[in-house]
Amino acid sequence: MKLLTEYRAPHLTLPNRVVMAPMTRLRSHADGSPTADVADYYSQRASAGLIVTEGIWPHSSGQSEAWVPGLQTPEHVAAWRRVTASVHAAGGRIFAQLMHGGRKGHPLARIDGSLPAGPSAVSDGDVLHLIDGGKAESLTPRAMTRADIEAAVRHYAAAARNAVDAGFDGVEIHAANSYLVHQFLADNTNLRDDEYGGTPANRMRFALEVTDAVVAQVGSRRTAIRLSPGNPQFGMREQDPAPLYRALVAELDRRDLAYLHLTDNDDYPALADLRPRWHGTLIANVGENRAPTSAEAAERTLRAGHADLVSFGRAFIANPDLVHRITHDLPLAPIREEVLYGRTAEGYSDYPSWTAASATSAA
Repeated sequence: MKLLTEYRAPHLTLPNRVVMAPMTRLRSHADGSPTADVADYYSQRASAGLIVTEGIWPHSSGQSEAWVPGLQTPEHVAAWRRVTASVHAAGGRIFAQLMHGGRKGHPLARIDGSLPAGPSAVSDGDVLHLIDGGKAESLTPRAMTRADIEAAVRHYAAAARNAVDAGFDGVEIHAANSYLVHQFLADNTNLRDDEYGGTPANRMRFALEVTDAVVAQVGSRRTAIRLSPGNPQFGMREQDPAPLYRALVAELDRRDLAYLHLTDNDDYPALADLRPRWHGTLIANVGENRAPTSAEAAERTLRAGHADLVSFGRAFIANPDLVHRITHDLPLAPIREEVLYGRTAEGYSDYPSWTAASATSAA
């Protein structure tokens, strides 16, 4: 099975082609530092070829909702260092995903109480977790000024530096799934008429500025990016994504990044269209807005030449030993949905491996 074979590239050497996709799980302290359970959770899954963390805010002004972790302060760095040390001790590799909420946010969901800001004053209507345990819809954001944009670029770069200082093997810029960089790319969230809006070249300017700032801080081999062309989540709309993403991928390809993480779409076959335009490592995500990714779907993607690696999301939640289960064709455990976003180890780091579950059943 190609999925289980070693992968070697100039910037990555991985024991298999199974990637753990980023998934929001809301297990941080009030200040945004990851809890001790986070170290357990990721180290349990260290047999993945590569782990990409849940989205981490680079600055409190980009916190999308309560209990999402951050990478802004020395306390954050120290807490994440315990996570990366645990993963490395278990033989794993881990990238930090930098995720700025942009228009997605609420003052009662942020540790600094700030109002959300995005490319334009367009709300997404998403329901967010608040610090007090309640929920509320995102507010209509204010449109970012040029000073806001410049600050956000600096925040990404500083967080990337913090990530490397915390022991991460690299960072993935979250430019997908309705977060800030995607908001600049999409038709209906970027209504600007300045140099950051209007034409495809202008709409992709912010993505390239963030990428270049991160590369300047940590180098291209530690920098990656995730894109989701045409992803309609949270009211995003890209009527004709192909021209913009072809141009964006061509520009990113010149930067010799660690990898491109790309989600497919039923209306726009991004993998088939963009794979020939990308000469580096490509991670495919084929489960976004679809059924959870299976080993069979991943293998078909690799055999078709659409990717070098495949990311699994939901399958990793309840199966810390997913690689072992794929290797031996073992059944997957189900997710306990009622504790998916709890505040403790329950439903998070308490899922047993196959061997542990078998031993318990035998007893």
